[in-house]
Amino acid sequence: MNIVITGASKGLGRAIAEKFGEDKQGHGLFLCARNSEQLRAFALELQGRFPRTNVQYFVCDMSKQEEVQAFANWFLAFNVKLDVLVNNAGQFIPGSVHNEAAGALEKMIEVNLYSAYHLTRAVLPHMMEARSGHIFNMCSIASLQAYSNGGAYSISKFALAGFSKNLREEMKPYNIKVTSVYPGASYTDSWSGSGIDPKRIMEAGDVAAMIYAASYLSPQACMEEIILRPQLGDL
Repeated sequence: MNIVITGASKGLGRAIAEKFGEDKQGHGLFLCARNSEQLRAFALELQGRFPRTNVQYFVCDMSKQEEVQAFANWFLAFNVKLDVLVNNAGQFIPGSVHNEAAGALEKMIEVNLYSAYHLTRAVLPHMMEARSGHIFNMCSIASLQAYSNGGAYSISKFALAGFSKNLREEMKPYNIKVTSVYPGASYTDSWSGSGIDPKRIMEAGDVAAMIYAASYLSPQACMEEIILRPQLGDL
């Protein structure tokens, strides 16, 4: 399979890339992230660990539409079938609607919604022509329930969930699957140094395992939603 993953150099994106990379079948991984050094180092590490996998990478800021389009054009130039698209790029800015910094909502919408919207639109004609493929949109528990200090982040994730649900309906006639992923607290770089016991929250690999499993269901089945929470509940 050929898998495109955004925000792939760390966190959930990294875990998802590793999960597909370890598959003995070998896949084509097309990764993007903002930090060129981190992305290059991870891509080289991944290629070394899993020689059957073909790892390609592209540095871009997914909050900027022109860079999203450049990433899409770069991938499409390989002229390969797109089997799995993981819209994972995202950012969290804490705050509440009444006191968060000016521009917080605009930034969250750009990173958490527009990145997925514009990349998906850029590659959809390719997928629709092939009448196959699977799109995973990395929503959040914050897409389902507002919480303290969530503010603009939660608003943007609610919007991403709406985009994902709408896309699911539109793509049914084209045999393209769409899955909304709603992970709770997962141990990634954003939690390191927080003082939270890693055993209290999920592993990034838990989310990756579910996406991997969903991508291998029969053509007749679509896992529309993946909801994962820590065993002891949300923090």
